[in-house]
Amino acid sequence: MSQLNTLARVDADLAAGRVPMARQRLRGLVSSFPYDLTLRRRLAEVYRLYGDEAEAGRWMYLEEDRSAGETAAFEARYGSPGWRMKALAWRGPETLAATAFAEEQLVAVRTACAERLGRPVDWGDPGSYEGRRGLQPDTGVWTFRGVVLGGGCLVGVVGHVWLWVLGVLSLFE
Repeated sequence: MSQLNTLARVDADLAAGRVPMARQRLRGLVSSFPYDLTLRRRLAEVYRLYGDEAEAGRWMYLEEDRSAGETAAFEARYGSPGWRMKALAWRGPETLAATAFAEEQLVAVRTACAERLGRPVDWGDPGSYEGRRGLQPDTGVWTFRGVVLGGGCLVGVVGHVWLWVLGVLSLFE
């Protein structure tokens, strides 16, 4: 299906109140045409219908007339530069951006990610920034969830070893 046909369906979906379907179609278009800023803008408009500032800010991030509140919500939700690179869903060099502002934003996010990781990253190679350290900040702090999971694993291992020892001992009785 062509881009124009899909956009016509998006308009029909929105007119009929099928906002989730319109969002899904636009996400597919942005995935197929990541350099088209008008598609990103339309997707941001749909997220505004949901009241999701962070996602609206995500898709308007490359626009000069973006909302400061939406941008702040996006940056808060996607806290690390690696997460932002993944969230922006850009592929290829920044020079493919339609505007100088969009190019500057893409360069800034990529540069921040490269500085954080201590190595070069590339929009065309998601593996260069999607590693564990690229997507999640390593705070070095133990979390409650991590402690519970680690403790549960330890109890499970100790329990299995104890059963094995009891089994071996019962062979010699």
